[in-house]
Amino acid sequence: MFDGQSHAVDAVVIGAGFSGLYQLYRLRELGMTTRVFEAGGDVGGTWYWNRYPGARCDSFSAQYSYSFSPELEQEWEWSETYPAQPEILRYLNHVADRFDLRREITFNTRVSSAHYDPAANRWTVTTDSGATVAATYLITAVGCLSTPNKPSFPGIDDFKGAVYHTGLWPHAGVDFSGRRVGVIGTGSTGIQAIPVIAEQAGQLYVFQRTPNFSFPARNRAVTPEEIAETKANYHELRAILRASPGGLTYGIDPQGSALEVSAEERERTFEGLWNRGGWAPLLAYTDLQINLAANNHLADFVRRKIASIVKDPATARVLTPTDHPIGTKRPPMDTNYFETYNRPNVTLVDVRNAPIEAITEKGLRTGGKEYELDAIVFATGFDAMTGPLFRIDIRGKDGMALKEKWAGGPKTYLGIQSEGFPNLFMITGPGSPSVLSNMPVSIEQHVEWISDCLKYMREHDLARIEPLHEAEEAWVAHVNEVANYTLYPLANSWYIGANIPGKPRIFMPYVGGVGNYRQKCAEVAARGYEGFALT
Repeated sequence: MFDGQSHAVDAVVIGAGFSGLYQLYRLRELGMTTRVFEAGGDVGGTWYWNRYPGARCDSFSAQYSYSFSPELEQEWEWSETYPAQPEILRYLNHVADRFDLRREITFNTRVSSAHYDPAANRWTVTTDSGATVAATYLITAVGCLSTPNKPSFPGIDDFKGAVYHTGLWPHAGVDFSGRRVGVIGTGSTGIQAIPVIAEQAGQLYVFQRTPNFSFPARNRAVTPEEIAETKANYHELRAILRASPGGLTYGIDPQGSALEVSAEERERTFEGLWNRGGWAPLLAYTDLQINLAANNHLADFVRRKIASIVKDPATARVLTPTDHPIGTKRPPMDTNYFETYNRPNVTLVDVRNAPIEAITEKGLRTGGKEYELDAIVFATGFDAMTGPLFRIDIRGKDGMALKEKWAGGPKTYLGIQSEGFPNLFMITGPGSPSVLSNMPVSIEQHVEWISDCLKYMREHDLARIEPLHEAEEAWVAHVNEVANYTLYPLANSWYIGANIPGKPRIFMPYVGGVGNYRQKCAEVAARGYEGFALT
């Protein structure tokens, strides 16, 4: 039992969400002593913190789950096609209980620093309580979207009402009944939260800087027949997910180029997939993410949908994106998002041309006009991918800080390790498919690769592993080359850090696909961990 005092273990894992729980399970299988530190009061990771109204996963429930235990697959039943936050949190609590994982997790404890000692080949991990733990291996399971982006508007401390951030939502919930609420931000969280808040609020003001494409989820209850079919075919389903580009399957076979069919056929295809729900329209043709002309056809289709749904033409125009190809920012899924702007108690405020000037005692001022509010909700997203790692003072050989090494953008080999930081493993780090994939599929692949690597090292009497400089440089170049083949770099998205002032504009995830990436990682391991220095 961890008593909060200094001691030593084989491995420290930071985080107890999907990644940390499975990594702990695998380390226990290897017989390694492990201590997991979790900032939250219980397991769940992103699903512990993000309890905002409407919080829901954008992957199918059966596909957004662990595959390592056939027994777990058979005993758990999802209730909806896209699971809501409470159900996902119940699932992760069930996993923690079923496999007795909590006894090696220290909750309500944030890791403040992790420093590597080359002479001892150990990481010294220090927590916010002052406790220290020495570990041979340090594994970050901090998540890609776990550091809320809190804008520093002038006067923010003067506001007399309530202030919330979607990524730090009160566990008891919030009652907006009859209140004047301002929501700042129309990314994924805002698009999910706005329709639910609008049903409660007396008056809702949505302050939008950048309009977003969004697809209707068409969420519904899962039928008993669907549950039975999924349970009978889990093995085949998992094989498809692992080989797929995004770790997710809609069962859609893209029909060649969008430019090689008639306008009428394109419209019929897009319409059918729009009505099906989710990201299905993005999978209609093979060139939608690599050819701007093809992409424009889908973008125009969705723009027409917005115009047909939103009754006020002026509001519809403000809600219509024109500054980025569709799909190049993470495409939200919604339930009645655009329909919400037809409600009499909802007002859209365009702050692109008239930026927010200040938060005042009574509300918010933009364009010279003050909006009186009882509550402000920041749906302003996260400092993605690097933000969670930079919150920790991680220092490798020669005292080099990870934040210093990555000052010009993250540098990793396979998104798993970074040169100069021996025995530090990152689950779904920059340079891996991560946020461009169905996360549990990528998480399991990383955890299994890391665990197999540790087993290999033990069997071959190896104590230290880190990437070779040339391998890391080559991988960073490859990640950028593949990204530049697509339309993704054309958007000012959080994929490139554009939502954080001063952050380097580097495309961080690997867009080459889950299946291709898995094959590359397997080849590296099969060649004795090619590209790594093992000593």
